[in-house]
Amino acid sequence: MLLGRLRARDGRFFEKFDQHADRILDAALAFRRLVDNYADPALREAANREVDAAERAADRVTQEVNRLIHTSAHTPIDRDQIHTLISTMDDVADLIQDSAETMALYDVRIMTDEIARLADLAVKCCERVKEVVALLGKLGDASCVDAALKTCEEIDRLESDADREMRSAMSRLFREQADVLEVIKMKAIYELLERITDKCEDVANVAEGIVLEHR
Repeated sequence: MLLGRLRARDGRFFEKFDQHADRILDAALAFRRLVDNYADPALREAANREVDAAERAADRVTQEVNRLIHTSAHTPIDRDQIHTLISTMDDVADLIQDSAETMALYDVRIMTDEIARLADLAVKCCERVKEVVALLGKLGDASCVDAALKTCEEIDRLESDADREMRSAMSRLFREQADVLEVIKMKAIYELLERITDKCEDVANVAEGIVLEHR
């Protein structure tokens, strides 16, 4: 298979994809620790630093991939697909960092159950992103193709769950919160967290296209 032959010639792209997916999951797990320990300023700040470190590490991998695109004689998949995949993955890391920063900038005082549930869904999506990205370098195996497509479907389902959670959170917010500033703050945070899962779905769509093209 063409993909298998090219992977043997330059598998660095798949290694970089895996590294980036690891950093995405690191950021998501750190963000969930931030949420779980929000009442403790020291633990919250430590988790914030971990989110930042993971995002910066993801940025470095993105830069390395973009350099490889321009310096490699042969790429295992189309250069545009590589660029789109790594850029979309980087958007996931950026959104996780944006969520943590926004909570600090908006001086969120109390953690809500809705934020906790959206954070959990974000972690699950990032776990599936890591899984599907790891399978991209193994598409010569039919079982890996099927597993990749199934994982893409799982990401789509999780995104739908997050969308429903956000709508429920918004409904409760507008019904129960009388403070307009709190409504504005929480609305922005709920939307950011849901966008993480949206962007994970975008990664899944890119991955699915690669799988279908090279199956």
